[in-house]
Amino acid sequence: MTTLTTAPLAGVVDRLFREADQVSWTDNPTLRNMSDAERGRLMQSKTDYLDFYGALKDIPLPVSRETGALLYMLARSTRARTIVEFGTSFGISTLHLAAALRDNGGGQLITSEFEPGKVARARDHLTAGGVIDLVDIREGDALKTLAVNLPDTIDLVLLDGAKALYPEILALLEPRLRPGALVIADNADYSPEYMARVRSTSSGYLSVPFSEDVELSMRLG
Repeated sequence: MTTLTTAPLAGVVDRLFREADQVSWTDNPTLRNMSDAERGRLMQSKTDYLDFYGALKDIPLPVSRETGALLYMLARSTRARTIVEFGTSFGISTLHLAAALRDNGGGQLITSEFEPGKVARARDHLTAGGVIDLVDIREGDALKTLAVNLPDTIDLVLLDGAKALYPEILALLEPRLRPGALVIADNADYSPEYMARVRSTSSGYLSVPFSEDVELSMRLG
């Protein structure tokens, strides 16, 4: 029996995944009329990404069920106590990570989200799942919210916000990553700069792709 697989959290996670399955980007008129090339450009832009993600303010943007399970497993197996997440959205990945903290005996999960509506919904979901006491949700620009008041050491990081900012967010957190800390980047292929950094032999990371859209990196000693 784990927090992830029992009530109340298991029911909240299952409901959110089912609801997310019913939502498509084509439901949004801005995105429906946007070409794949333009969408890719906005996702990789360091200046125009706010308009793109603003258009997604009512769309869940969850990790996959498999990635959610992976997050829980990695956090449990490493006995993580301090976790930082970039990109809360509706809180599906946050629920998986917080469940791992609960089953590890406690800890702190700091997560950042710039859309106020998503912050409110994530807080409701974390409260319903019974893990809000483990989570510090920081509303605003992650380049500011994740630049202050961090734990001395960080065990695990999830990057799942604006892809263009992955290198900058990693740079903020890197001095606090303990040897062996894990960094999971969702849709990392939209950030070639990030991929080049963690895959470089001189980067201080060992990095491998997981599935089709996740990059898993370990901070070396």
